[in-house]
Amino acid sequence: MEPMETTQSRVAVAGSSGLIGTALTRSLAADGHDVVRLVRRAARGKDEVRWDPKEGYVDTAGLADCSVVVNLAGAGIGDHRWTDAYKRELRDSRVLGTSALATAMASLDEPPRVFLNASAIGYYGDTGRRAVDESAPAGTGFLPSLCVEWEEATAPAREAGIRTVIARNGLVIGSGGGAWGRLFPLFKAGLGGRLGDGRQFWSYISLHDEVAALRHLIDTESLSGPVNLTAPDPLTNREVTAAMGRVLHRPTLFPAPAPALRVVLGEMAGDVLGSQRVLPTRLLESGFTFAFPGIEEAIRSALK
Repeated sequence: MEPMETTQSRVAVAGSSGLIGTALTRSLAADGHDVVRLVRRAARGKDEVRWDPKEGYVDTAGLADCSVVVNLAGAGIGDHRWTDAYKRELRDSRVLGTSALATAMASLDEPPRVFLNASAIGYYGDTGRRAVDESAPAGTGFLPSLCVEWEEATAPAREAGIRTVIARNGLVIGSGGGAWGRLFPLFKAGLGGRLGDGRQFWSYISLHDEVAALRHLIDTESLSGPVNLTAPDPLTNREVTAAMGRVLHRPTLFPAPAPALRVVLGEMAGDVLGSQRVLPTRLLESGFTFAFPGIEEAIRSALK
Protein backbone atom coordinates (compact mmCIF):
# COMPACT_ATOMS: atom_id res chain seq x y z
CA MET A 1 0.00 0.00 0.00
CA GLU A 2 1.38 3.39 -0.98
CA PRO A 3 1.03 6.18 1.60
CA MET A 4 -0.58 9.54 0.96
CA GLU A 5 1.73 12.05 -0.69
CA THR A 6 2.65 13.86 2.54
CA THR A 7 1.67 13.79 6.19
CA GLN A 8 -0.16 17.05 5.55
CA SER A 9 -2.40 16.03 2.65
CA ARG A 10 -5.61 18.06 2.39
CA VAL A 11 -8.69 15.82 2.26
CA ALA A 12 -12.22 17.07 1.64
CA VAL A 13 -15.03 14.96 3.14
CA ALA A 14 -18.74 15.22 2.37
CA GLY A 15 -20.95 13.45 4.89
CA SER A 16 -18.42 14.01 7.66
CA SER A 17 -21.03 14.06 10.45
CA GLY A 18 -22.35 10.52 9.88
CA LEU A 19 -21.19 7.32 11.56
CA ILE A 20 -18.52 6.55 8.97
CA GLY A 21 -17.63 10.17 8.22
CA THR A 22 -17.03 11.01 11.86
CA ALA A 23 -14.74 8.03 12.33
CA LEU A 24 -12.90 8.66 9.05
CA THR A 25 -12.25 12.36 9.70
CA ARG A 26 -11.00 11.53 13.20
CA SER A 27 -8.62 8.93 11.76
CA LEU A 28 -7.30 11.28 9.08
CA ALA A 29 -6.81 14.15 11.50
CA ALA A 30 -5.02 11.89 13.98
CA ASP A 31 -2.48 11.05 11.26
CA GLY A 32 -1.79 14.71 10.51
CA HIS A 33 -3.98 15.20 7.44
CA ASP A 34 -5.75 18.50 6.92
CA VAL A 35 -9.46 17.63 6.83
CA VAL A 36 -11.93 19.93 5.10
CA ARG A 37 -15.64 19.33 5.71
CA LEU A 38 -18.27 20.08 3.10
CA VAL A 39 -21.20 21.85 4.76
CA ARG A 40 -24.63 23.00 3.54
CA ARG A 41 -24.43 26.36 5.33
CA ALA A 42 -21.97 29.23 5.01
CA ALA A 43 -18.40 28.07 5.68
CA ARG A 44 -17.08 29.26 9.05
CA GLY A 45 -13.40 28.73 8.46
CA LYS A 46 -10.70 27.29 6.22
CA ASP A 47 -11.65 23.78 7.31
CA GLU A 48 -15.11 24.04 5.72
CA VAL A 49 -16.35 24.25 2.12
CA ARG A 50 -19.85 25.34 1.21
CA TRP A 51 -21.91 23.10 -1.03
CA ASP A 52 -25.54 22.51 -1.93
CA PRO A 53 -25.82 18.99 -3.37
CA LYS A 54 -29.42 19.32 -4.56
CA GLU A 55 -28.67 22.57 -6.38
CA GLY A 56 -25.45 21.20 -7.84
CA TYR A 57 -23.33 23.90 -6.19
CA VAL A 58 -19.83 23.40 -4.80
CA ASP A 59 -17.43 26.17 -3.79
CA THR A 60 -14.65 24.96 -6.07
CA ALA A 61 -12.14 27.34 -4.54
CA GLY A 62 -12.32 25.28 -1.36
CA LEU A 63 -11.34 22.12 -3.26
CA ALA A 64 -8.49 23.70 -5.18
CA ASP A 65 -5.68 22.41 -2.97
CA CYS A 66 -7.25 19.10 -1.94
CA SER A 67 -5.48 15.95 -3.07
CA VAL A 68 -8.39 13.69 -2.08
CA VAL A 69 -12.17 14.13 -2.03
CA VAL A 70 -14.32 11.63 -0.15
CA ASN A 71 -18.10 11.60 -0.59
CA LEU A 72 -20.10 9.75 2.06
CA ALA A 73 -23.17 11.99 1.92
CA GLY A 74 -26.71 10.69 1.57
CA ALA A 75 -30.01 10.55 3.44
CA GLY A 76 -30.32 7.56 5.78
CA ILE A 77 -31.75 4.47 4.10
CA GLY A 78 -33.55 3.41 7.26
CA ASP A 79 -34.45 6.83 8.65
CA HIS A 80 -37.98 6.92 7.24
CA ARG A 81 -40.57 4.71 5.58
CA TRP A 82 -39.99 4.60 1.82
CA THR A 83 -42.70 6.91 0.57
CA ASP A 84 -42.35 8.21 -2.98
CA ALA A 85 -41.14 11.51 -1.54
CA TYR A 86 -38.49 9.86 0.64
CA LYS A 87 -37.30 7.65 -2.21
CA ARG A 88 -36.68 10.87 -4.17
CA GLU A 89 -34.76 12.21 -1.18
CA LEU A 90 -32.64 9.06 -1.03
CA ARG A 91 -31.86 9.34 -4.72
CA ASP A 92 -31.30 13.10 -4.94
CA SER A 93 -29.09 13.27 -1.85
CA ARG A 94 -26.77 10.72 -3.42
CA VAL A 95 -26.93 11.14 -7.18
CA LEU A 96 -27.13 14.93 -7.33
CA GLY A 97 -24.49 15.38 -4.66
CA THR A 98 -22.08 12.98 -6.34
CA SER A 99 -22.62 14.63 -9.71
CA ALA A 100 -22.00 18.08 -8.22
CA LEU A 101 -18.72 17.02 -6.63
CA ALA A 102 -17.49 15.12 -9.69
CA THR A 103 -18.29 18.07 -11.97
CA ALA A 104 -16.63 20.55 -9.60
CA MET A 105 -13.44 18.50 -9.42
CA ALA A 106 -13.32 18.06 -13.18
CA SER A 107 -13.50 21.84 -13.64
CA LEU A 108 -10.32 22.52 -11.65
CA ASP A 109 -7.05 23.29 -13.41
CA GLU A 110 -5.32 20.97 -10.92
CA PRO A 111 -7.96 18.49 -9.77
CA PRO A 112 -7.60 16.14 -6.79
CA ARG A 113 -5.80 12.92 -7.53
CA VAL A 114 -8.41 10.69 -5.85
CA PHE A 115 -12.19 10.72 -5.67
CA LEU A 116 -13.54 8.15 -3.22
CA ASN A 117 -17.32 7.86 -3.46
CA ALA A 118 -19.62 5.75 -1.34
CA SER A 119 -22.07 3.25 -2.72
CA ALA A 120 -23.60 0.15 -1.15
CA ILE A 121 -23.88 -3.59 -1.55
CA GLY A 122 -27.54 -2.88 -2.28
CA TYR A 123 -26.17 -2.70 -5.84
CA TYR A 124 -26.44 -6.50 -6.07
CA GLY A 125 -30.05 -6.83 -4.92
CA ASP A 126 -31.20 -10.08 -3.30
CA THR A 127 -28.55 -12.73 -4.04
CA GLY A 128 -30.06 -15.50 -1.92
CA ARG A 129 -27.38 -18.02 -0.96
CA ARG A 130 -25.29 -17.13 -4.02
CA ALA A 131 -22.02 -15.40 -3.18
CA VAL A 132 -21.16 -12.39 -5.35
CA ASP A 133 -18.22 -10.06 -5.75
CA GLU A 134 -17.47 -6.99 -7.85
CA SER A 135 -17.77 -8.98 -11.07
CA ALA A 136 -21.51 -9.54 -10.51
CA PRO A 137 -24.08 -7.37 -12.34
CA ALA A 138 -26.54 -5.04 -10.65
CA GLY A 139 -29.71 -6.55 -9.24
CA THR A 140 -33.25 -5.34 -9.76
CA GLY A 141 -35.38 -3.08 -7.59
CA PHE A 142 -35.14 0.35 -6.03
CA LEU A 143 -31.80 0.03 -4.22
CA PRO A 144 -29.90 -1.57 -7.10
CA SER A 145 -31.16 1.09 -9.52
CA LEU A 146 -30.27 3.81 -7.01
CA CYS A 147 -26.74 2.44 -6.62
CA VAL A 148 -26.28 2.25 -10.40
CA GLU A 149 -27.23 5.93 -10.77
CA TRP A 150 -25.11 6.87 -7.76
CA GLU A 151 -22.02 5.23 -9.20
CA GLU A 152 -22.60 6.56 -12.71
CA ALA A 153 -22.72 10.10 -11.30
CA THR A 154 -18.95 9.90 -10.68
CA ALA A 155 -18.32 9.92 -14.45
CA PRO A 156 -17.15 13.58 -14.79
CA ALA A 157 -14.32 12.96 -12.32
CA ARG A 158 -13.32 9.67 -13.94
CA GLU A 159 -13.36 11.22 -17.41
CA ALA A 160 -11.16 14.07 -16.14
CA GLY A 161 -8.48 11.53 -15.24
CA ILE A 162 -9.10 11.51 -11.49
CA ARG A 163 -8.62 8.07 -9.94
CA THR A 164 -12.18 7.25 -8.90
CA VAL A 165 -12.92 4.50 -6.39
CA ILE A 166 -16.41 3.29 -5.45
CA ALA A 167 -16.76 1.92 -1.91
CA ARG A 168 -19.69 -0.50 -1.91
CA ASN A 169 -20.34 -0.51 1.82
CA GLY A 170 -21.82 -3.43 3.70
CA LEU A 171 -23.62 -3.28 7.06
CA VAL A 172 -21.28 -1.33 9.31
CA ILE A 173 -21.12 -2.55 12.91
CA GLY A 174 -20.92 0.58 15.03
CA SER A 175 -22.75 1.74 18.14
CA GLY A 176 -22.99 5.41 17.14
CA GLY A 177 -25.40 5.19 14.23
CA GLY A 178 -26.50 3.24 11.19
CA ALA A 179 -28.47 0.00 11.31
CA TRP A 180 -26.39 -1.52 14.09
CA GLY A 181 -26.82 1.60 16.18
CA ARG A 182 -30.53 0.74 16.28
CA LEU A 183 -29.93 -2.94 16.99
CA PHE A 184 -27.66 -2.56 20.03
CA PRO A 185 -30.26 -0.98 22.37
CA LEU A 186 -32.82 -3.67 21.48
CA PHE A 187 -30.42 -6.52 22.09
CA LYS A 188 -29.07 -4.95 25.30
CA ALA A 189 -32.66 -4.80 26.55
CA GLY A 190 -33.15 -8.48 25.74
CA LEU A 191 -35.58 -7.65 22.94
CA GLY A 192 -33.42 -8.70 20.00
CA GLY A 193 -34.23 -11.53 17.65
CA ARG A 194 -33.97 -12.74 14.10
CA LEU A 195 -35.74 -10.91 11.28
CA GLY A 196 -38.15 -13.07 9.30
CA ASP A 197 -36.85 -16.62 9.02
CA GLY A 198 -33.28 -15.45 9.67
CA ARG A 199 -31.87 -17.29 6.66
CA GLN A 200 -30.94 -14.13 4.75
CA PHE A 201 -27.23 -13.36 4.56
CA TRP A 202 -25.87 -10.18 6.12
CA SER A 203 -22.57 -8.87 4.78
CA TYR A 204 -21.12 -6.88 7.66
CA ILE A 205 -17.93 -4.97 8.44
CA SER A 206 -16.67 -3.48 11.70
CA LEU A 207 -16.45 0.31 11.83
CA HIS A 208 -12.73 -0.01 12.52
CA ASP A 209 -12.20 -2.07 9.36
CA GLU A 210 -14.53 0.20 7.35
CA VAL A 211 -12.34 3.23 8.11
CA ALA A 212 -9.13 1.27 7.54
CA ALA A 213 -10.50 0.04 4.21
CA LEU A 214 -11.43 3.56 3.10
CA ARG A 215 -7.92 4.72 3.97
CA HIS A 216 -6.58 1.74 2.00
CA LEU A 217 -8.66 2.72 -1.05
CA ILE A 218 -7.29 6.25 -0.88
CA ASP A 219 -3.70 5.10 -0.56
CA THR A 220 -3.60 2.21 -3.05
CA GLU A 221 -2.87 3.73 -6.45
CA SER A 222 -3.72 0.53 -8.33
CA LEU A 223 -7.36 0.56 -7.17
CA SER A 224 -10.19 2.22 -9.05
CA GLY A 225 -13.81 1.38 -9.75
CA PRO A 226 -16.03 -0.62 -7.36
CA VAL A 227 -14.63 -2.32 -4.27
CA ASN A 228 -16.79 -4.23 -1.77
CA LEU A 229 -16.25 -3.23 1.85
CA THR A 230 -17.50 -6.29 3.71
CA ALA A 231 -15.89 -8.86 6.00
CA PRO A 232 -14.71 -12.06 4.26
CA ASP A 233 -17.33 -14.40 5.76
CA PRO A 234 -20.95 -13.18 5.48
CA LEU A 235 -23.34 -14.82 7.93
CA THR A 236 -27.07 -15.36 8.08
CA ASN A 237 -29.26 -13.07 10.15
CA ARG A 238 -29.91 -16.06 12.43
CA GLU A 239 -26.15 -16.46 13.02
CA VAL A 240 -25.66 -12.74 13.58
CA THR A 241 -28.54 -12.71 16.05
CA ALA A 242 -27.01 -15.59 18.01
CA ALA A 243 -23.63 -13.81 18.09
CA MET A 244 -25.23 -10.61 19.41
CA GLY A 245 -26.85 -12.64 22.19
CA ARG A 246 -23.56 -14.31 23.13
CA VAL A 247 -21.53 -11.10 23.19
CA LEU A 248 -24.16 -9.10 25.09
CA HIS A 249 -25.21 -12.03 27.32
CA ARG A 250 -28.86 -11.50 26.48
CA PRO A 251 -31.60 -13.82 25.21
CA THR A 252 -32.68 -13.47 21.58
CA LEU A 253 -36.23 -14.73 21.86
CA PHE A 254 -38.21 -12.08 20.01
CA PRO A 255 -38.18 -12.71 16.25
CA ALA A 256 -39.79 -10.12 14.01
CA PRO A 257 -42.13 -12.02 11.64
CA ALA A 258 -41.91 -11.12 7.95
CA PRO A 259 -45.57 -9.99 7.69
CA ALA A 260 -45.13 -7.61 10.63
CA LEU A 261 -41.97 -6.15 9.10
CA ARG A 262 -43.79 -5.52 5.83
CA VAL A 263 -46.55 -3.67 7.68
CA VAL A 264 -44.12 -1.53 9.67
CA LEU A 265 -41.42 -0.95 7.05
CA GLY A 266 -43.36 -1.07 3.80
CA GLU A 267 -41.17 -1.48 0.70
CA MET A 268 -37.98 -1.32 2.76
CA ALA A 269 -38.91 -4.67 4.34
CA GLY A 270 -37.86 -6.36 1.11
CA ASP A 271 -34.29 -5.22 1.71
CA VAL A 272 -34.35 -6.10 5.42
CA LEU A 273 -35.56 -9.60 4.58
CA GLY A 274 -33.46 -9.93 1.43
CA SER A 275 -30.20 -11.83 1.35
CA GLN A 276 -26.86 -10.37 0.27
CA ARG A 277 -23.87 -12.69 0.39
CA VAL A 278 -21.16 -10.30 -0.76
CA LEU A 279 -17.42 -11.03 -0.84
CA PRO A 280 -14.59 -8.43 -0.68
CA THR A 281 -12.57 -9.97 -3.49
CA ARG A 282 -10.81 -6.85 -4.78
CA LEU A 283 -10.09 -5.55 -1.28
CA LEU A 284 -8.39 -8.80 -0.27
CA GLU A 285 -6.51 -9.08 -3.56
CA SER A 286 -5.10 -5.59 -3.02
CA GLY A 287 -3.50 -6.68 0.25
CA PHE A 288 -5.95 -5.39 2.83
CA THR A 289 -5.96 -7.19 6.19
CA PHE A 290 -9.04 -7.16 8.42
CA ALA A 291 -8.53 -6.44 12.11
CA PHE A 292 -11.95 -7.83 13.07
CA PRO A 293 -13.06 -10.33 10.40
CA GLY A 294 -15.27 -12.44 12.68
CA ILE A 295 -18.73 -11.39 13.83
CA GLU A 296 -18.13 -11.61 17.59
CA GLU A 297 -14.89 -9.66 17.49
CA ALA A 298 -16.53 -7.08 15.20
CA ILE A 299 -19.40 -6.65 17.67
CA ARG A 300 -17.01 -6.36 20.61
CA SER A 301 -14.94 -3.74 18.78
CA ALA A 302 -18.07 -1.57 18.50
CA LEU A 303 -18.66 -1.73 22.25
CA LYS A 304 -15.22 -0.44 23.28
